[in-house]
Amino acid sequence: MELKELLASEAALPSIPKSVALLLSELARPEPDLRKLGQLIGTDPVLTTRLLTLANSAMFQLSRKVSSIPEALAILGLDHLRSLAQAAALGLSFKSVPGINLQQFWRYSLNVAKLTRALAGMVRQNPATAFTAGLVHCVGELVMHIGMPKDMLALNQQLLPLDLRRARIEHKRLGFCYAEVGAGFARKWQFPDRIVDALQSQINPFHDEVYEPLAGLVHLATWRARANEIDMDENGLAVSYPGEVGLALGLDIDMVLQQDPIDWSAKTELGAFI
Repeated sequence: MELKELLASEAALPSIPKSVALLLSELARPEPDLRKLGQLIGTDPVLTTRLLTLANSAMFQLSRKVSSIPEALAILGLDHLRSLAQAAALGLSFKSVPGINLQQFWRYSLNVAKLTRALAGMVRQNPATAFTAGLVHCVGELVMHIGMPKDMLALNQQLLPLDLRRARIEHKRLGFCYAEVGAGFARKWQFPDRIVDALQSQINPFHDEVYEPLAGLVHLATWRARANEIDMDENGLAVSYPGEVGLALGLDIDMVLQQDPIDWSAKTELGAFI
């Protein structure tokens, strides 16, 4: 399948059942807590995508695009949020994606979001925008597995979706990778240009003299989270660290590793997402 054809499709992406259930429960309260609503949405890349797509739609005619969950919640009323949550609930029968371990994918995406936000604070970038970019950075991988399952299952025989070499192999086999797909859909969903550019450039930040710090932050967070998923040891971390990206941001490997906001010694229980 060509990239243009894939981007023209309508991807039905799965949300985390527990997040949707808790969101609906909170919205049913007489006075829902906006902070709690934001925390629940912020665990789920697809709920976050739905929220930002709605907030940036022509319906609200904003003078500038929304790039974070708190901003979107400030714009949307509770009625719109209830409709969004109910629509997500209707899609919960769609519980699997061929070739993707959804529980691992959700855990990994949230870890990247937390790491991107933490690193953003070190280089004076917007932490809320960084969290959004990190959370949705790999949605393109879901879209590819749903839209072209045979190709992706064949590729999975060579290496798994969260392998550090995944983007390079996708480019070699398909001519594009999850980064281009994610950026294409983010543009289609009316996301801010900065997030679209970060998703587009996350594999090769600062390439062709384009300097978008957010792309570099996502790249570093992705490296760290994927290294954890494959249980990479200290020597592997040292050898694989994207030094050129870190240098451009003024972040060496020790600064990145010490900034970890996650306890890697105890991975999130997969059941927490079901």
